[in-house]
Amino acid sequence: MRSVEAQLLHRPPGPGAGDVVRHLAAVQAQDVTAACLGLRARSATLTLGQVEAAWEGHEIVRTWGFRGTLHFTHVDDLPWVHALTRNDTSARRRLAEEGVTGDDLPALIGGALAGQGPLTKAELEERLAGRARGQGVVHLVALAAFHGLAVLGPSRAGKPTYVHAADWLGAPVRPEPDRERALRELAVRYRRAHHPATPEDLATWSGLPVGAARAAWRLGAPAAPPGDRVPAPLVRLLPAFDEYLLGWRSRDPVVPAGHARTVFPGGGILRPVVLVDGMVAGVWTRRGADVTVSPFGEIAAGPLAAEVEDVRSFLTGRTGGP
Repeated sequence: MRSVEAQLLHRPPGPGAGDVVRHLAAVQAQDVTAACLGLRARSATLTLGQVEAAWEGHEIVRTWGFRGTLHFTHVDDLPWVHALTRNDTSARRRLAEEGVTGDDLPALIGGALAGQGPLTKAELEERLAGRARGQGVVHLVALAAFHGLAVLGPSRAGKPTYVHAADWLGAPVRPEPDRERALRELAVRYRRAHHPATPEDLATWSGLPVGAARAAWRLGAPAAPPGDRVPAPLVRLLPAFDEYLLGWRSRDPVVPAGHARTVFPGGGILRPVVLVDGMVAGVWTRRGADVTVSPFGEIAAGPLAAEVEDVRSFLTGRTGGP
């Protein structure tokens, strides 16, 4: 079984948002609320306000990274992550599909962002003066990100914002020049948070070719196996696209075969799940801070109720529970 302790799902007291992000190497953050809930599941004392403060204080950064997907990454880790993920091929292809072409695109979007602070898509579209509209604007920002020129700022009125990396971080993101060092760091971080795992799991998680993942695996010494200090029953409400399900090539070891389609209905959807002692035991939904659980079988009422209340407390700004 996958180690809930390696994933910090025993919820140790003390880790802040930056600590959890660094431990996991990166946290998928296409859905910001889901990413925040994923951090909550791994720290007994973390509040939503503290996550937001870490983001606004530039400790964690939301940008494109592994698998070409938006992630939270610790600011100190941006150079080695950028060295392994700075491929703009997909962004340029999507831009061509949107009719946005030209040899000046990185300079165009960099100039539109420079000195402006965080801008919404509508504000940025206006500054681009017709060169890109709609999703073309987002793909332009992605292109800039893969050149180290842009990251995402905190949401404004529920809408994402985009900001020049030099304005937000003090300088553009510079890739780690030693690729072997970057690969070594990737393997060390991944193996610390994913146990047991294989190079093929690392390739799936990172989006790197299998050959590169195997090279990283050889370079990075394995972490000490996690202990077994997790009391049962351990009940956690994990958000959509949680690392516990995304972090390996196969989800079969933790998702009962008869419920796989409930958890993964298709179309790239990965639903929020109820985890009991390391196994998926149900799914859940929320409307605002109201949580509805749909278990696959019987779940201990006390631990489940406590976990539901902790999610509600986190989302409404009250202090996190034990």
